[in-house]
Amino acid sequence: MVAHTRAEPARRPADPTVAGARILVVEARYYDGLADELLKGARAAIAAAGAVAEVVTVPGALEIPAAVAILFETGSYDAVVTLGCVIRGETGHYDIVAGESARALMDLSVHRKIPLGNGILTVETEEQAWARARVEEMDKGGGAAEAALAVLAIKRAAGGTTR
Repeated sequence: MVAHTRAEPARRPADPTVAGARILVVEARYYDGLADELLKGARAAIAAAGAVAEVVTVPGALEIPAAVAILFETGSYDAVVTLGCVIRGETGHYDIVAGESARALMDLSVHRKIPLGNGILTVETEEQAWARARVEEMDKGGGAAEAALAVLAIKRAAGGTTR
């Protein structure tokens, strides 16, 4: 097996329009180690933007959309980052969990105008999951946070209310 190394992902410069934003991070802890790594990346990106993260934990990826819907409705948050991992197994359960969680999050984001970064990994193997989760490699947790912050900046620039 050949080991591939990647340079650390380039961070976007902090956008002053997102400084002070409250970011809801909903993480699925089904795979604790992967969840820790995704959260590390997300927290770093949120802090670099001058925003504040509040983390809520759910058991798995299918519970993430419900938690987002319930908590974003409180009006306490400006954007949402979702983190988790679905690894293909021997049954069709993977397709249901991956597809339905992504569909529900997209519906919430579009219909409720929620700036959302989806960091739920959908992979074939645990090795692929780790490559995507590791901050030193693909840093998908950080990327999801950056996506949510970028959409929040667009919403604020367009005059949209966030809370």
